Amino acid sequence: MLVLRRRAGESLFIGDDVEIEVLAVTAQGAKIGIRAPKETIVLRKELKITQEQNAEAAQGLPHDDIERAVKKLRGSTQDPGLVQNKPGLPREAPDRV
Repeated sequence: MLVLRRRAGESLFIGDDVEIEVLAVTAQGAKIGIRAPKETIVLRKELKITQEQNAEAAQGLPHDDIERAVKKLRGSTQDPGLVQNKPGLPREAPDRV
């Protein structure tokens, strides 16, 4: 990691077309400005981490694990009021009050 010390108003270049300028420094932190081509993606690290976590979570569990969990839940918490339709049988209309 390259570590540089810059004061407000000073800048540095990354490559030929990305400029990072220190705009202000306070006790709370530094305010920086970034000049880059529109096609350059600039993303805060915490957003990148969240994006990666969301992508990983979207992959989900393998289908077999989900099926096993559903079967386990149905077997252990069978509600007597819950009627499951069996394939090939017509659905019954709900009782009307």
